[in-house]
Amino acid sequence: MFTVCKPVRKLARTAAVLATAAFLAACDVGTIGGGPSINTSDPVPVALLVPAGSGQAGDEALARSLENAARLAMSDLQNVQIDLRVYDTRGSSSTAAAVAQQAVADGAKIILGPVYAQAANSAGIAALSSNVNVLSFSNNTSIAGGNVFVLGPTFDNTANRLVSFAGSQGKSNMVIVHSNDAAGQLGQTAIANALASSRVNNAGSVGYDRSQQGVINSVPSVKATVDASGADSLFLTSTTAGALPLFTQLLPEAGVSPANTQFIGLTRWDIPPQTLDLPGVQGGWFALPDPSKAQAYRQRYNNTYGEAPHPISGLAYDGIAAIAALVSQGKSNALTASALTQNAGFQGVGGIFRLRPNGTNERGLAVATIQNKQVVVIDPAPQSFSGAGF
Repeated sequence: MFTVCKPVRKLARTAAVLATAAFLAACDVGTIGGGPSINTSDPVPVALLVPAGSGQAGDEALARSLENAARLAMSDLQNVQIDLRVYDTRGSSSTAAAVAQQAVADGAKIILGPVYAQAANSAGIAALSSNVNVLSFSNNTSIAGGNVFVLGPTFDNTANRLVSFAGSQGKSNMVIVHSNDAAGQLGQTAIANALASSRVNNAGSVGYDRSQQGVINSVPSVKATVDASGADSLFLTSTTAGALPLFTQLLPEAGVSPANTQFIGLTRWDIPPQTLDLPGVQGGWFALPDPSKAQAYRQRYNNTYGEAPHPISGLAYDGIAAIAALVSQGKSNALTASALTQNAGFQGVGGIFRLRPNGTNERGLAVATIQNKQVVVIDPAPQSFSGAGF
């Protein structure tokens, strides 16, 4: 059973287009868990750790976009004041630890960021003795736990959504195809765990080396595994920038037809857009954030800053808005672990999300397919955690 909560605020009138996209809901905070006590009548000091100063152009652009998104969220708040303090990590774990310590010394009650997993882990360790929680932008669940939460979309979340949907569509036997590197193995584990708690049978796994020849060599094994198990679905960890285009060409040529075996992707198949033109991805399933809400955020950001937001910048918006939603309850324990992990979650720029006690997160995702080179949503993102998909 999930708690039904009433909305805690409306967004600013000037943000009417985004009102349905970034509307936050929060429940009454429960018992105090790990975290500082705050005075909700005063501006709440929030530290934002961004990867500026590394000397890498990509890091600078990401840092700017994260700060812009955080300030966009702040401009939409009513009756809550955030004192945002920005710290540059230089993309370095040691610098992240140092600035996290500085942020706590400066009075920060919660840390938002950093991006990279090791930097987030270091920041969490640095802030632990001060009982300050870290909402990192990482999606690496290996660093989650204690005072560190990951806001980024996780393989586990995507795998659970897609396996559940496959089961609801009558799929009963699924083969996992994964790269043998760390990311592929994490993806394989996420899919296997999702299958273990579903109605869909794990029909086997086929690994491959991340090279053209590695993909080519694995195709006969995939075909043999599908044939031997009678699999009706194939879950691929490959990305559009990696092996996906080759697999979706070679597997049908080898006799693994998408007409008989449903192709499913752990990563986004609509990025970059030219992927949609590939014959082999037509009819495939993948998951993505609530499209209308994500588009409303992108449009609002573009209108405000004159450029497109970085793909992960919405995590900064979500973090600020969730913090503010909790603070608006007027309770001193608003930023404790038990408050941050309340079951009803929050409504973010890409749909609903909630933080879990183990430091990971769940996000409400839509299931989409590609038809005639266009993305078509076939199962909408749930609007609450008592809805479909959970």
